[in-house]
Amino acid sequence: MLTINQVVLSYLVASVCFILALKGLSHPTTARRGNVLGIIGMLIAVVVTLIVAFDAAGFGVLRIVLGIAVGGTIGTIISRRVQMTQMPELVAAMHSLVGLTAVLIAVAAVHNPQAMGLALPIPTGNRLELFIGTFIGAITFSGSVIAFGKLSGKIKSAPVVFKGQHIVNLLLALVMLGSGIAFFVCGSWTPFLVMMAIAFVLGVTMIIPIGGADMPVVISMLNSYSGWAAAGIGFSLNNAMLIIAGSLVGSSGAILSYIMCRAMNRNFLSVILGGFGAEEGAMASGGADKTVKSGSPEDVAFILGNAESVIIVPGYGLAVARAQHAVKEMADKLRAKGVLVKYAIHPVAGRMPGHMNVLLAEAEVPYDQVFEMEDINSEFGTADVALILGANDVVNPLAAEKGSPIYGMPILEAYKARTVIVNKRSMASGYAGIENPLFYMDKTMMVFGDAKKVIEEIGKGIE
Repeated sequence: MLTINQVVLSYLVASVCFILALKGLSHPTTARRGNVLGIIGMLIAVVVTLIVAFDAAGFGVLRIVLGIAVGGTIGTIISRRVQMTQMPELVAAMHSLVGLTAVLIAVAAVHNPQAMGLALPIPTGNRLELFIGTFIGAITFSGSVIAFGKLSGKIKSAPVVFKGQHIVNLLLALVMLGSGIAFFVCGSWTPFLVMMAIAFVLGVTMIIPIGGADMPVVISMLNSYSGWAAAGIGFSLNNAMLIIAGSLVGSSGAILSYIMCRAMNRNFLSVILGGFGAEEGAMASGGADKTVKSGSPEDVAFILGNAESVIIVPGYGLAVARAQHAVKEMADKLRAKGVLVKYAIHPVAGRMPGHMNVLLAEAEVPYDQVFEMEDINSEFGTADVALILGANDVVNPLAAEKGSPIYGMPILEAYKARTVIVNKRSMASGYAGIENPLFYMDKTMMVFGDAKKVIEEIGKGIE
C-alpha cells in the first residue's frame, strides 16, 4: 500500500521523465534516450495507478489488468506488422482511441458518478470538466477517423467543401456549446448526449475540408486535442498524472502545429478550424508545356557519377518502396567517387513530421549529411544534380503562384539545380491533388518505376 506522499512523488518522477522524453525527441541523436525515458515514465505511472486501484477496489483491478493485457497484445501485434509508410495513419488511429476513451470515461462518470469518486449530484466544477473533456474527445475521435481515412487513401485527400460550410460548422459549434452549458447548469442526460453527438459530427465537418498538403498539421493538432481531452478527464477523476501527461501532450502538439504552420506559411487558425478563410474549390493548373523528358537508370548513373555535388530529396514514394537502404548504398558509392552528397528534408515531407528523418535514420544515414529545408535551400543553385525520390508537393514551384492550393508554402527549391532528376511511378499528381510543372522543365529528367528497383539499378551503373 502506498501513502499519498509516495503516490505524489512517483507521479512527479514520471512527469519529469515525460518532460525529459520530449526534450530528447527534439533531436535525432537523443531520440532513443527520449523514447526510453518516456517508456520509464509511463511504466511508473501505470504501475502506481494499478497499486492505488488495487488498494481501493481489491480484486476488481484484475479486470483492469486483463484489459491492459488484451490491449497490449493487440498493440504489439499491430506495431510489429505495420509498415513505416503506414505510421502516419497509425498515429491518427491511436489519436482516435484516446479521444474515444475520454468520451467513454465521461459517459461512465455521468451514468454512475459515485463509481468515479464523484459526489451525487455531480458538483458544478466536475460538470464543467466533463463537458470540456467530452466535446474535445468526441471531436478528436471523429476527426482522427477522417484523418486516418485520408492518410490511408480510403477517403480522397482533396478538400471536401460545400457552400456555406463555415456557417454550418459555426452553427454546430454554437449548438454544441449551448448544450454543454445546459449540462453544466442542470447536469441532465439530454443536453449531454446532444452535445456529444454534435461534437462527433463537428469533428468530421472540421477535417474533411482540409486538403492533403495540410494533413501533417492536422495530425499534430489532433495529437494536441487528444492531450487536452485526457487532461480534462484527469480533472474529473482527480488524477494528477493524467492532468500532467495530457497537458504535456496538448501543449507540445499545439506548439508543433504552430511551428509547422509557420514553416508552411499557413494560417494556424485557418487550418485547425477546417480551412476557414480559404478559397473554396481553388485549384491551380499544371505547366503549360506537357512534354516530359524521360531517361533510364543507366542515364542517371552516368549523370550522378560525373557530378561534383548531388542533393537527394526523399519523399513518400521512397517510403512506399522502402528504398532508404538502397539510397544509402548508392550515396556511399557516389562518395567513393568523390561526389559531395547531401539529403534535403522538408518539414512536412511524407505524411507526418519527421517521417523522412526516421527513414534515413533507419538506414543509418549520418546525421551530418541530412539538412533541413532552411539550411539546404541556398545550396540548390550551385548543385549539379537534385535527385528527387518520390517527393511532389514539397518541390512544386506552384507554391509561388496565387490560386494554388499550396500557395505560399515554402518548398525545397530543387528547380534551381543545374539538372533535376525525378523518380516516380507515374505522372500522377501529389497528395495536394495538383500537377507539378517542375516535371516538365527542360532540365528535368523523369525516371519511372519503383524507387527501390530504380535506385538499385542506378547503384549498379555507378559501379
